[in-house]
Amino acid sequence: MTNNWIVKELTTEESEHTEHLIKDLGISPILCKLLVQRGIHTMEEAKNFFRPQLSQLHDPFLLNDMDKAVARLNKAMRKKEKILIYGDYDVDGTTAVAVVYKFLQQFYSSIDSYIPDRYEEGYGISYKGIDYAAENGFSLLIVLDCGIKAIEKVRYAKEKGIDIIICDHHTPDEILPDAIAVLDPKRVDSTYPYPHLSGCGVGFKLIQAFAINNQIDFDNITPFLDLLAVSIASDIVPITGENRILMFFGLKQLNANPCVGLQAIIDVCGLRGKEITTSDIVFKIGPRINASGRMRSGNEAVELLVSKNLSFAKAKSDCIDQYNQERKDLDKKTTDDAKDFIQGNEDFEHRNSIVVYHPEWSKGVIGIVASRLSELYHKPTIVLTLSNGFATGSARSVTGFDIYKAIESCRDLLENFGGHMYAAGLTMKEDNVSIFTERFDNYVRENITEEQTQPQIDIDAIIRFSDITPKFFNILQQFAPYGPENMKPIFATHKVTDFGSSRLVGKELEHLKLELTEPNSENVMNGIAFGMGEKFSAHIKDLKPIDICYTLEENVFNGNKTIQLMIKDMKINE
Repeated sequence: MTNNWIVKELTTEESEHTEHLIKDLGISPILCKLLVQRGIHTMEEAKNFFRPQLSQLHDPFLLNDMDKAVARLNKAMRKKEKILIYGDYDVDGTTAVAVVYKFLQQFYSSIDSYIPDRYEEGYGISYKGIDYAAENGFSLLIVLDCGIKAIEKVRYAKEKGIDIIICDHHTPDEILPDAIAVLDPKRVDSTYPYPHLSGCGVGFKLIQAFAINNQIDFDNITPFLDLLAVSIASDIVPITGENRILMFFGLKQLNANPCVGLQAIIDVCGLRGKEITTSDIVFKIGPRINASGRMRSGNEAVELLVSKNLSFAKAKSDCIDQYNQERKDLDKKTTDDAKDFIQGNEDFEHRNSIVVYHPEWSKGVIGIVASRLSELYHKPTIVLTLSNGFATGSARSVTGFDIYKAIESCRDLLENFGGHMYAAGLTMKEDNVSIFTERFDNYVRENITEEQTQPQIDIDAIIRFSDITPKFFNILQQFAPYGPENMKPIFATHKVTDFGSSRLVGKELEHLKLELTEPNSENVMNGIAFGMGEKFSAHIKDLKPIDICYTLEENVFNGNKTIQLMIKDMKINE
């Protein structure tokens, strides 16, 4: 499928902001345009963007119910109650549990952690988990990265004399659980200035508030920023505002002094001695932590992340690395099975969405499979399997389409659902799968736009090679850390030609090493186009013009640093 290149255009108002920034900052107009695209309109905002400060974090007591949460936590510790830190089995949940557990452990010993079994208990607060708490004398549950819809579960816990503090970031229903405190920046009545915290982020705000209330120095919570960075990157929340500040300092912590558990994961990923980026978390660190909950138990991930013993952590990380390999093999097989099913069913060609169901697929990989299918077919996708007598699934969307709302439109067919715009989970009776498939597809058909059904590359700016100066690149690097709503800028340059030395590289000559120049310029730029070997056509060899889009990277070879184009796509210029 051919990519559509969409060049981001500025509104009249944005153009005016850009002109002001050019005058105030004295930097490249292209960089000023990039800032405005990211909502940076003034010199002060630019300063805060380029020089994040922990002092810019919001007051945690702006979160609804935070005063109640801290008061109840103080009471529990004063009365020596047993506290259970309860979290979801994915990387956001396990890091959240690790952060809150490790922080409180410094001041209080009657605490433990609990991660529900993905297969036996499912997502969120479980009756089994509440029973465990009751049987073992826990009177306070701090629930992380789940719970916002657990009305019946919270009621059940109250009947057993257990109070619950909910720390969640998923979209709530109109009625909230009757918990002691419900911390969620997405509450309809939210008074918090930033709605996009991760689950671990909400947990971090809880310990920040506790620290303020108990005159504990902020330096006591900064060591947990590495775990928070892993959650922010892995959960694909926007890297804007408060998240960007937390990510910025979290990466510093991760690179300078990671906790023992993360150091062991870094080693097993082969990242020791390298500058760890958001991308490394998303593709290497996060999947390994996730693999524990997918293939075995999320408790193993927590054991690793709270560990203070390097030998134990190394052994545990080796196990988790093996789980990740098993996960890779399983998700490839499941993806292949799903693709065969889709390609063997002509009906899929005429649908605007994909809903596939197989009762024997592993619940632990259906989210990954849904992601792969949505990317491959560029359609909102739901992958379902059978779990505890119900069809349980994961949903993934395409750019710009709200899959949570699409699922919500079928809520009368569902036992449970929750999530975000681009990712969600759902449970239904097996008998409802067929009618749900039809209703869901009808909603997608009526609400998706033509642009959302086509793969596209958003171009931030059209530039010339002469614009790529060392100063330009140095400032550009300060746009990091990258992530949703602050993605690495993609540039396009038109009518470039081969310098005469481009060639195929890789074991199977699948990659393209480029040396490119543009008309009326002596600038030669090196570039690499992974997986685009087939595009090394006679057109390029004959030095005919092409259009390219790319990101800029620093390439280090034999101690020499050069700027390299990471080619995203290329097209023949007619």
